[in-house]
Amino acid sequence: MRFWQKHDLGVIGFEPSAPGICSANALYDAGREGFLAGNNDWDSDHRVILHDDADDTVNLATDDFLNDVVAGARVAVSGALGSPTTTAGVADAADVTLSSVTGDVSERLIIYQHTGTESTSDLVVSIDTATGLPVTPNGGNIGITWDNSGNRIFKL
Repeated sequence: MRFWQKHDLGVIGFEPSAPGICSANALYDAGREGFLAGNNDWDSDHRVILHDDADDTVNLATDDFLNDVVAGARVAVSGALGSPTTTAGVADAADVTLSSVTGDVSERLIIYQHTGTESTSDLVVSIDTATGLPVTPNGGNIGITWDNSGNRIFKL
């Protein structure tokens, strides 16, 4: 995956890793659970957060909904991901542009299922290893280009 902001962030597709405090690209436990229980549909409204780790500690095992992500750590939030696909258990979507981003240095992307209510919006994936991360917003656009190899955004 790549980002550009006149920053270009490149995110590498990945397969899930062990749960716990997040130090690499991984799925949230609640995100995996949501897919397996049929409560989370990749074709529904998923969004990307540009996250400032200095304002919030990500925990893949205990963070489950958007209300677990401190509001001050959300530097930018995308609209719904376009053109989501799930072929062969691989999540993909159209590349994303975050417009006119200002704020703190951001070290991570978080993807969540948007329900309109923070306490029911499942956290799905945390990405902190990508070309262009960390990124320092400068008021310009930040582009996120998903990986085009086998794992795309992530693979179940």
